[in-house]
Order: sequence, then structure tokens, then C-alpha cells
Amino acid sequence: MSALFRRLAGPRCSPRRWLGVIMREKHGRNTCLVHRDGARLLAGGGCPLTANSRAHSRRQHTEAEGPVEVDLKRLEGEDDGIVEVLMCRLKARNALGHVFVSQMRELLSTLSNDSAVRVVVFRSLVPGVFCAGADLKERALMNDTESDLFVHGLRSLMTQIALLPMPTIAAMDGVALGGGLELALACDLRTAAYSAQMGLIETTRGLLPGAGGSQRLPRMIGMTLAKELIFTGRRVGGQAALEMGLVNRAVEQNQTGDAAYREALSLAREILPQGPIAVRMAKEAMNRGIEVDIGSAMAIERMCYARVIPTRDRQEGMAAFIEKRPPRYTGE
Repeated sequence: MSALFRRLAGPRCSPRRWLGVIMREKHGRNTCLVHRDGARLLAGGGCPLTANSRAHSRRQHTEAEGPVEVDLKRLEGEDDGIVEVLMCRLKARNALGHVFVSQMRELLSTLSNDSAVRVVVFRSLVPGVFCAGADLKERALMNDTESDLFVHGLRSLMTQIALLPMPTIAAMDGVALGGGLELALACDLRTAAYSAQMGLIETTRGLLPGAGGSQRLPRMIGMTLAKELIFTGRRVGGQAALEMGLVNRAVEQNQTGDAAYREALSLAREILPQGPIAVRMAKEAMNRGIEVDIGSAMAIERMCYARVIPTRDRQEGMAAFIEKRPPRYTGE
């Protein structure tokens, strides 16, 4: 076993150190060594762990430390490439507490380096709620310094979402308030049920949106309207959010309470067939370009375009056009 550790971890990592972060998992007839972030180290017979078994491994490990409040689901078949971030803190309505934020950060770090992920959908498994915002019960126990540091961490979390290289979609089937709406604003696209309620309500609590909302909302819907919503702490429904450009699509809620998720999945499926490198570079060009003058933005566009030119996907796109067939992109 010590030879295995040296081969996997290198000479500077001792077997004892790795034993602290490795667990065994039965996968069919094979015994697999799995790091606590879910990555496969060794599988008997050389068989790779599936996405479902990686998620199972993570749940087993997390449950040993505490409940799972945020989880991942990788879709398969024709939807392969779509990943769902599942918010499931039932009793606290997905409030942004320490554990929730920590688990979300861990999953985002995994996604940011996964070239196989083409679209990420953020959804809630709590009926009637997307995310209720900050965990005020936890916040009440913090002193001023601790509160400032925690909100700084929330701001960093939203930036982490915004910096994911692939398109992200927030599916708001219920309440999205304060930090919950700020999470949705950090995504590229948003869908909502007409019955959903959303708003940056911090001024009603003697605060201001501190996790990016005061900056992202004006860029999205315009300064004047954003000031009105933030100054008043007003909540708006899905239809009003669509009319002001806060969401991309709004739909009637269905009997199962997941109409916004269904619409987000439909939107993800429209993105899925497109060239993944091209889509990522388009996102980078737009996100970086909007923050600078037009001349600098053109230079950013040129840089992103240059990174697409040598790819096999570009060659495949041209060949598919000439041969009048659907392209088969591989992300290379």
C-alpha cells in the first residue's frame, strides 16, 4: 500500500496523511480509493467511477460530517454535459449559512476545472423557495467584525459563480430574496415562475445588498430602476421581473412546482449542442468587455477569438456546414 501512495501522491505525501482524506467505496465488484473531493484515485480493473458514484461518495463523506445542504447532479444521455447544483437546506429554506456556503464553494471549485461541463443549472429542492437569503439566526450571533468577514465571503462566493467558465442558469421556482437573488444575479441567465417572488430586501433590515447585488442589478436592469427596487426593498413576481429584464424567461407554475426548472433545462438544451469552447470564449469576451471601454473590449474579443481558431471544434463546425450535417463538437 505504501508503494501505491507514493505513486499516487508523490514522495512528499505520507500514507498516514492520505489515510486522513481517503475512504474506500464499493463500486460493483471493485474496491475504489476515493479522495474526499470525489476524484477517483484507483479503481479495480481500471474501471472509471461514474458521475453518480462520485456523487454518492461525496454524500457519504459529507453525511459523516453533517447534512448535505448543496449537492451536484450530472445529467446523462442526451443531456450529458448539463450539471445541476441542487440546493437542499430544507429547514432553513436554503439560507446562506456557514455550511451551505462552504459546500457550495467546494462544488464550484470542482466545476470550474471540469471541461466536460457545458451548462450549469442552479435549482432548489425546497418547495416554494429558491433561496431565502442570509441566515439571520447565524448572523445574529456574530459581532461586527465577524459579520463583515462573513458578508465578504458571500461576495466572494457570488464572484466564484460569476467566474465559472461555462454558462450558468438560475431556476427560480419560488422565493429569491436578498442573498438568494444575488446568487441568481451572479448567474448568466435566469428563469422564473410567475408565482416566484424576488427582491433585494436588505434596506428593510437596515442593510444594503452586500454580496454583489448593488453592482449587478444596475448593470442588468439600469441604474434608475435598480435604485427604486433597492431603496424600497420591493419584491416583484416573475412576470414583472421578465418585463424589466431581470429574468430571461418566465412561465406559469405547474402542479409539481418546478416550471422554472423545466424552462431552465429547456434553455440549457439549446446551449448544449453549440461549440463548448466557443460558448465559453463568448462568455469571457462579454463579461470582460462590458467592464472596459469599447477599444479595450475589442482587444478582449480578438484575444478570445484567437483562442477558438486553432481548435478542432472550429474545423468541425466548418466541415459540418459544408457537408450540410449537424456538427459533432468534442470540446477540443
